[in-house]
Amino acid sequence: MTLLKERQQRISDAIALETPDRIPIICPGQCYPMYNAGYTTADALYDFDKYIEAMVKYIKQYEPDAYISAVTTAGQGPLMELFRPKSLAWPGAPDNRIDKNSIHQFIEYPVLQEEDMDYFMSDYTGWLLTKGYPAISGLLEPLANWDFFSHSIDVFSVSMVRMLSTPEAREMIRTIWDLSDMIAELDKKNAELIKKAVELGFPSLIGARAIIPFDVYSDFHRGTLETMLDLYEHPEVIRNFTEIFVEKILQNLTRMSKVNPGKWVFIPLHKGMDSFLTDDQYAEFYWPHLQRIINHIIDVGMIPYVYTEGPYNSRVKYLRDVPKGKVVYSFEDADPVYVKKELGDTACLTGFFPIYKLHYGTKQEVIDEVKRLVDILAPGGGYIFSTDAGFDHAKPENVEAMFDTLKTYGKA
Repeated sequence: MTLLKERQQRISDAIALETPDRIPIICPGQCYPMYNAGYTTADALYDFDKYIEAMVKYIKQYEPDAYISAVTTAGQGPLMELFRPKSLAWPGAPDNRIDKNSIHQFIEYPVLQEEDMDYFMSDYTGWLLTKGYPAISGLLEPLANWDFFSHSIDVFSVSMVRMLSTPEAREMIRTIWDLSDMIAELDKKNAELIKKAVELGFPSLIGARAIIPFDVYSDFHRGTLETMLDLYEHPEVIRNFTEIFVEKILQNLTRMSKVNPGKWVFIPLHKGMDSFLTDDQYAEFYWPHLQRIINHIIDVGMIPYVYTEGPYNSRVKYLRDVPKGKVVYSFEDADPVYVKKELGDTACLTGFFPIYKLHYGTKQEVIDEVKRLVDILAPGGGYIFSTDAGFDHAKPENVEAMFDTLKTYGKA
């Protein structure tokens, strides 16, 4: 059996709640592969060839059981300069707002203003075009002046053509075409990296991404603070948006399943953590959509990979209600003993390992923590090792100790 098939089988066994020959190891490393290769995060964003070199070195050196993209914005620096996002700062950007060795930083602010809520609810597409996009992108600011309602449907609308052909609109459209060509080239390079990883014996797992409608509303439309108020002052707006948006997510997942059958769908849970929502609010605004998305991913032949950001102990009771042996749950901050007891016979578990031990701990502390988690989570199968988050400035000796310990102590 080839190394590729061995690794694929190892992962498949764990997802199916069986005991593989060895605990699978999936640690993308975030920015660590770049630093390990002598590059910066800015290099990853502006030179995809360097990113390829760094990732190939990382997987060959540490031999995880799969390739997963580490720097999700790799190669996108030039694209961002053209798109001019107002809600994002990134390493290597001309304004130098953040360090060249940082990951990108999201800048949260309310895009949806309270006075526009009626418009938002009655015509989401119109709001998105004329209010939403101009608020998040310098490139798309001309959309704010597009008034489709002033132009009646006719055989030929001269005024509509004029509106879409102003100097600002022409420049925006040309730049969008340039961006499309650049994205196509970046997709080719990313495909080359995946192909190279597979040729080296490392399966590529992630085939799509999904986000919970409540997180879309909170992250990108209203911001955290305003969303907390909206839960009490405008629950009908949240309810209306999330019910409509979940259908769009399901449609997109169906399309992606035809392109990437059998692949994982990464689902980061941004605002579902303990204490952010009350239990009743989580039960109404969050879990029903997450559950529908999980079930739909399984139905279309893909694998849900759910990353629970922040403390998640109080939400575990909900996570049980999914098909057995079909889901991967990754935990950043939860009690592994409790999670194993509650979910061990339902879903494959991963995460938990604290990245601060890789950054600041001793080699022995890393070894001890790896063994502790293996002893808790491996019995009975259904365990994939990963860190609780991506790691950056880790000590190389600690990363090596983590992988080496797993490949010996993690054998069946």
